[in-house]
Amino acid sequence: MNKTRHVVAIVDDDPRLLESMGDLLESAGYVARSFSSAGSLLVNGLSDLDLLITDIGMPGIDGFELRDLVRKSRPELPVFLITGRHEIADQGRAQGVGGFFRKPFDAQALLAAIAKALHKSTDGG
Repeated sequence: MNKTRHVVAIVDDDPRLLESMGDLLESAGYVARSFSSAGSLLVNGLSDLDLLITDIGMPGIDGFELRDLVRKSRPELPVFLITGRHEIADQGRAQGVGGFFRKPFDAQALLAAIAKALHKSTDGG
């Protein structure tokens, strides 16, 4: 059976953001999987994901560390970083990220970036 809907994982320790982001993604036709920590995502696995959105500032494994771990096992998986802390947003570590968004972010810009990243990854580009 062909997979018709892309699976997007969201990792954030803010339950309100997880809910609103999940609703946004579902309304755009994606399957949203929400995780309150990087550890819970890693336990569930990455194999069926098409894109990952992670907060940077989380307890335990932060978004940068999660991105680095994901790159080792799924280097082709697009990873978007989000943060509400603008000093982090300006660091060099955020460079070279497929998508980078400061909270609060524009929902339509995020959806457009997701669509572009998923189109690119399915085209092999």
